[in-house]
Amino acid sequence: IGISTEAERVEHLKAAHYNPFLLRSRDVIIDLMTDSGTGAMSAHQWAGVMEGDEAYAGSRNFSHLEETVRDIFGFQHLVPTHQGRGAENLLSQIAIKPGQYVPGNMYFTTTRYHQERNGGTFVDIIRDEAHDASLSIPFKGNIDLDKLQRLIDEKGAENIAYVCLAVTVNLAGGQPVSMKNMKEVRELTDRYGIKVFYDATRCVENAFFIKEQEEGYGDKSIREIVREMFSYADGCTMSGKKDCLVNIGGFLCMNDEKLFEKAKELVVVYEGMPSYGGMAGRDMEAMAIGLKEAVQYEYIEHRVKQVRYLGDKLREAGIPIVEPTGGHAVFIDARRFCPHLTQDQFPAQSLAANLYLESGVRSMERGIVSAGRDKITGDHHRPKLETVRLTIPRRVYTYRHMDLVAAAVQSLYEKRENIKGLRFVYEPAQLRFFTARFEEIS
Repeated sequence: IGISTEAERVEHLKAAHYNPFLLRSRDVIIDLMTDSGTGAMSAHQWAGVMEGDEAYAGSRNFSHLEETVRDIFGFQHLVPTHQGRGAENLLSQIAIKPGQYVPGNMYFTTTRYHQERNGGTFVDIIRDEAHDASLSIPFKGNIDLDKLQRLIDEKGAENIAYVCLAVTVNLAGGQPVSMKNMKEVRELTDRYGIKVFYDATRCVENAFFIKEQEEGYGDKSIREIVREMFSYADGCTMSGKKDCLVNIGGFLCMNDEKLFEKAKELVVVYEGMPSYGGMAGRDMEAMAIGLKEAVQYEYIEHRVKQVRYLGDKLREAGIPIVEPTGGHAVFIDARRFCPHLTQDQFPAQSLAANLYLESGVRSMERGIVSAGRDKITGDHHRPKLETVRLTIPRRVYTYRHMDLVAAAVQSLYEKRENIKGLRFVYEPAQLRFFTARFEEIS
């Protein structure tokens, strides 16, 4: 870990145009931008890397991954991809007809992009409580069944491509979905012949919350809970860079034979052969091993409770955060942190930039900048949640690092009135938060 001075960070931030994505990692002291691919692999996984079968077709590492996914998730068919958005791309192309609707429990940036790019319209059907950062209740990620029923009644079941159910819900603050809600969504969609695909990226974290908080699951293993969760789905997309404990890779799962054949045809175009799909054999081996490690209770308990530790520290210091603390990150409520800034002045983006300036901690904006623009009106999407995500990599930092992060946020909070708004200098047309450039408003 390199240590920088505030004067150096001023120059680094200006060079990055107030966008933490454009900072060099060597200029970051503690990197909480994302948990995607930033975790540490185990000795067992590294040993698996040395057994990589790099055959162009029929790799034995693919067979190991396929067997592991079938055992843990229960799906019959597996299509490997280079990462999660590769799976989103394939699913959107094979499952969405132009003009159809894709209801889901809150949007995610790349997911919605692929859905819209293929002619779909995303409809948010998450429970209303998920949009209230200060409300601390369990399972804020649940789908509102009344909203789903109304959409089916208004648009017709034939115009629903599929239900996209995320476990957990990233932009709601890493909030979980209850098993009861998954069952109810399955029962409702079965009546109309509508498929349900999970965003399974952080499914093991979701399983921990079910074990901890849902009646009837306290004595079940994480593996048993995960298997039941996916029994209520027709398939899933997976970014292996999170709960598979690897640095790259993902996959698309399903039980439908016809959809599987379509996915295999497209994976050759965009990714690679159906038996590697953009991943090296060694990465597939590490992923198979990582999945088995992820469902061990000792691992996931430590993972979730380390995130919760940081949330508790910030809450005790009076910092406004999204309640309750989720499974992968602590989300600072930028609206309450910077009440002097309007949403059009990008308070979360500015807060993330100033946190780096204050401490060298890199975080990520999850608000109006991430939400992008309405494809029809051209105006900003204006989400109710305007947050900065402090995302904890898996098996990387210690509790002492969390103490330093909490102290940095508290120090910035004490002079929060000095945080200035931002405006675009350069705004990309798609997924703008990755490469946009900003300047401060005088």
